[in-house]
This record gives sequence, structure tokens and C-alpha cells, in this order.
Amino acid sequence: MGSAAGAAMAGAPLSSVRPPLRDADGFGRAARTIDQLVAEAKLSGKIGFAVADAATGEILEAKNPLLPLPPASVTKAITALYALDRLGPDYRFRTRLVADGVLENGRLRGDLVLMGGGDPTLDTDALGEMASQLKAAGLREITGAFRVHSRVLPTISAIDPGQPEHAGYNPAVSGLNLNFNRVRCEWKREPGGYALKMDARAHKYSPQVAIARMTVVERDMPVYTYADQGGADQWTVARPALGKAGSRWLPVRKPELYAAEVFQTLARSHGIQLPQAELAETAPDGARVLVERQSEPLRDILRDMLKWSTNLTAEVVGLTATAAGGARPAGLRGSAQAMTAWARDALGARKAVFVDHSGLGEASRLTASDMVMALAGARRAGLLPPILKDIPMRNEAGDVIENHPVKIRAKTGTLHFVSALAGYMTVPGGRELAFAFLSADMDRRSLISDADGDTPPGARRWTSASRKLQLRLIERWGTTYSG
Repeated sequence: MGSAAGAAMAGAPLSSVRPPLRDADGFGRAARTIDQLVAEAKLSGKIGFAVADAATGEILEAKNPLLPLPPASVTKAITALYALDRLGPDYRFRTRLVADGVLENGRLRGDLVLMGGGDPTLDTDALGEMASQLKAAGLREITGAFRVHSRVLPTISAIDPGQPEHAGYNPAVSGLNLNFNRVRCEWKREPGGYALKMDARAHKYSPQVAIARMTVVERDMPVYTYADQGGADQWTVARPALGKAGSRWLPVRKPELYAAEVFQTLARSHGIQLPQAELAETAPDGARVLVERQSEPLRDILRDMLKWSTNLTAEVVGLTATAAGGARPAGLRGSAQAMTAWARDALGARKAVFVDHSGLGEASRLTASDMVMALAGARRAGLLPPILKDIPMRNEAGDVIENHPVKIRAKTGTLHFVSALAGYMTVPGGRELAFAFLSADMDRRSLISDADGDTPPGARRWTSASRKLQLRLIERWGTTYSG
């Protein structure tokens, strides 16, 4: 996809070679050079950006386009291309209930197996539908075991071990996932303490679970702790952090047992009693499929992934794409290496290095020129533009500018002291541009400690400054290359 764009960008300049242009359409900042805009932003760390004609890949303006920087969630755009290439837009994940035995008169003489197919969108309501379909298939009881199988993908306890343990965006990854591998903790102050509830909440069903537990303790810091205790996720929370009432999504570290417990509860509501689940190391041979649930097409899953930036989805589709290529990686890093090799060959992204598929790991690197090259190639293939998120133009106060002449479809990326934006913009006159902006202050990021909590000092101000610079550059490009 990237061959033509690669030739156009091979000689990308390190800074703008265009003179300052006239002020147009009321954008006062658009007449300033990119060096002036960068200097005014006073953004610490390093930046790299490039803008090109999306149809030809011809670079129009750039600064440090060959500088490798962390792409954060912009990585998901590359992952989407990787998955579409390896799996196809119509690929569907399958979750099945199979009978390893003989079903007669409502009794299964043998084992019932819940077999995961990696579906990242499986939720409690979907399991509820499967429990109802199992009843409709005639099952009432089993004489054997209730087992869960997830070996289609490796089980990984956390996407990035360097993230806070309680971060809901950093769950486990498995071949059997539920509710994006998150559990909801709800608390309410009562006389003598707090009432706590851990549930697998969806729209229709909200069964409580025992696989994840929470205890309130008297301390100031840390707010949360985690331990693998007795086969369950054991959390503690500092009492002063709770207030009167509230809720929070926490990551699940045992996704197979989490899904199994929830299904067990839902099956019981339909009169089907199941024993405690066991993990199955191998898939049963010749088992009869009683219920099968298919996900939405991959194209739709990727659209939602890019809209909501769901890390679990990115990792699952990336791992599945790698497996489709014939590899069986033991973890995310090995799968990300396969995607790195693919990106270099298929997209011409020569300096790309990925350590995961979501961008959560700070060690991934991408250059603005490589990203723009990939965008230009994907645009010609008709792959990314239809599934990227519409991003409205805003003023510096953060308010949406209605009917703005510049239209943007792009992917954002944010970590503490890392901010990125890449995608397409249509300027007045209808010309389409591909752009990528990467920024990072890794020195300040390296100073983050557990005591800083969810938002380290200075992180919000730094991110705001980066986003304002992105806005000013887009204003400039919308004026400079319109008509």
C-alpha cells in the first residue's frame, strides 16, 4: 500500500521549506511558519509531524518527520490495517457452547465446554442470550464437568505491566474475554462501614461475581492494591478515597474464570445447574455445537475500537491477525514484532517498532513520515477513512466550532506526557490531506511515580499545550492547502 507514498516521502525535509503565507479565512495563526507555531507552544520534549496530499503521498510540510516517537493509541490505526489485511473486513469471532458427550432427554452425559474464540466484544448480555439458547437446545443438567477453553489466544495478565494495577484500560487478554475484561465495583457508605458490590454489568444483566473481591482498609496511600488470592482477584481500597458513594471499573486478571462464573449464574437463572468451572487445556474432538454466537464483522469492531480506543480490542485483533499469518506468539511483544515486520513490508514504515497492538506500551516508536505514508496508502486502498472517527474542530477554549470548513477523520493517542494525532483532513475546495503529529516528553514521563495517582503533576497542562499546537497546525494546513 505504501510504495507510491514511500517514494514521495523519501526526501522529507526536516522543517518547512515553504514561506509564510497570507492570512486567510480569519485564521491569524495560519500565516505563521511552523517554527513560529512550535516556538509559541512552548511544549517541552520532542515533536515530529508531517502533512501530505492523501491522493499522491506528496509531502507538503514537515518538521522532524523521521524522528521516532511513541505513537500511543495512534498505534490502533496500524493495528486496524494489520487485522484487515490478515483477517478481512468480514471476519467474525465465534463463541461456542459444545457438548463433549451424549445429550438425551435434557441430560448431557459428559462435559459442557464454553469455548472462547477471542471475541473482544462479548458481554454479559451476550452470555445471557447463549444461556437462553442452551435451554432452548434442550439442556437441563450435565453429569460431567463444566469447562472453559481459551487457548485460541495466549492468556496475558495485563497489557502493560508498567501501568497502574487498578487501571481499567489495562486488563488481561485471553481467548475468552468478557465486558472488555473489566468488573464494576460499586460502594455506598452505611452505618458502620461501606456496602460493596462487584458485578459484571451490561445493559440487561448485572450478576454479582466472587472472582473479584474488594476490601476497604484504613490507609491513605496507595488508593488500590491487588493480589492473586485463592484463585480470585483480591483488591483493597483506601477508605478516605471512597466518599459517600460511587463506582469504578477495575481490570480482570482471570478472564476465563470471570466469564465462566457469569455464565454459570445466567445458566442457573434458566434452570441449568452447572458445577464450578475448570480450565480446559485442549479443545474436545468431535464435540457437538449446541450454541454459537458470532460477533459483528471485523470492520464494525474496528470502527468502534478506533472511536472508543479500546485497548483490549486492539490486542485481541492484533493477536488474532498474527495467528492468521501462521505464527503462535506466546505474548504481546512477539505478536507486535510480527506486526512491526508487516508494517515495514506492507506500509513502508521503515522505522516502526511496536511492543503491543494498542499503543499502551511507551516503548513503541513511529515516525510522522511513516504514519503519513501508511495513511496515504490506506486511503488509496479505501481501508481507513470509512472507519476513523470524525473529530470536530474546536476553539482554544475547547468549544466545538459548528460548520467548520475543515473536516477531520483521525485517531488520537494520549499517555502521560505523550500526545499524538493522525488521520485525514478535507480542506475548503475538497482536497484531502493525510497528516501525523507526534509529541513526547519522555524525561518528564520517566519521573512519574505511584504516589502521583491517576494524573501526574503537569501532565494535563502539557497535554493541553500539545493539543493546542495540533489545532494551530491544522488551522494552518486548512488555509495553506485549500482551494
